[in-house]
Amino acid sequence: MQFSLLAKDTQSKARAGVVQTDHGAIETPIFMPVGTAGTVKAVHQRELNEDIKAEIILGNTYHLYLRPGMEVLEKAGGLHKFNGWDRPILTDSGGYQVFSLAGTRKIKEEGVKFRSHIDGSLLDFTPEYVMDVQRTIGADIIMAFDECTPYPCDYGYAKNSMERTHRWLQRCVDRFDSTEPKYGYSQTLFPIVQGSTYKDLRVKSAETIASFGREGNAIGGLSVGEPAEMMYEMTELVCDILPADKPRYLMGVGTPANILENIALGIDMFDCVLPTRNARNGMLFTTQGIVNIRNKKWADDFSPIDAELGGYASTFYSKAYLRHLVHAGEMLGAQISSVHNLTFYLWLVKQARQQIINGTFRDWKDIMVKKLMTRL
Repeated sequence: MQFSLLAKDTQSKARAGVVQTDHGAIETPIFMPVGTAGTVKAVHQRELNEDIKAEIILGNTYHLYLRPGMEVLEKAGGLHKFNGWDRPILTDSGGYQVFSLAGTRKIKEEGVKFRSHIDGSLLDFTPEYVMDVQRTIGADIIMAFDECTPYPCDYGYAKNSMERTHRWLQRCVDRFDSTEPKYGYSQTLFPIVQGSTYKDLRVKSAETIASFGREGNAIGGLSVGEPAEMMYEMTELVCDILPADKPRYLMGVGTPANILENIALGIDMFDCVLPTRNARNGMLFTTQGIVNIRNKKWADDFSPIDAELGGYASTFYSKAYLRHLVHAGEMLGAQISSVHNLTFYLWLVKQARQQIINGTFRDWKDIMVKKLMTRL
């Protein structure tokens, strides 16, 4: 994997670049739709490619390990062949599940024991095994196995967790570097900065992660309930330490405002379930602000969902029709809303990129943050 910086904003730390993988180029800043179990919920691959114009999508190691399982994925020739997506894929290591499934897991130095949320069977994830599983899934970018700490989190726990994450990273690197990809294209490993919301821990973790010299770096353990200003403070601190010639990936973030503010701090890559999850609940992000399509005010609004955005779903269907589908519980409502929200998110980062290249990002960002979070 190679990363090239093309432009930097003079009034912020925003930058525009290109990540080159064996499955194609990714123009940054980029938003990556989340396809946890091998699919972006309610969205066809054709729509991802042609309408949403996604350049990379995510899969999740824990969920893919359970279903369809490694045997099926290996027989298929990896996740790209299995789901028909021929562009880059990134897989999360299951570290987030260490956080989200806290009631059914035990963390030890060796790794994490989970109870499957499907059938209660015992799963044993070690750093080495997670590398092997991600080799089999076949993602272009794979994540180190870490613990995503909760918020709030006391200092002692955060420190111990971070240090264990660093030890696990060494084991991930050793295993990754001693094995080969399975399907004839290269894979790259991103380490993850942890340290909760403690400045000294974040500095220590960022320095440690940077010292491994991998092709890209990630920031984890944010957007887990802490105030947005605290997220921005931690992100800026870490971005100032992580090498400028490597892509920086902020995991699990976030709202349109979060994305724009973090681009201004030097982040290149984002993912979040928010656009699709909120879509299924009737919340639409548009170029004019936020629409709750369930509200009665849209019942006889026959204008397009978002005429300025463009794209099939956003311009073909009216607000009134989409509201009807959502209230009727029709699956098409979730599909249209999901395609629309993801189209908006990809539009947003492409607009940000162009503004960085034009040298106008900062002023544009300040206007857009207020506009996009206005409830219509």
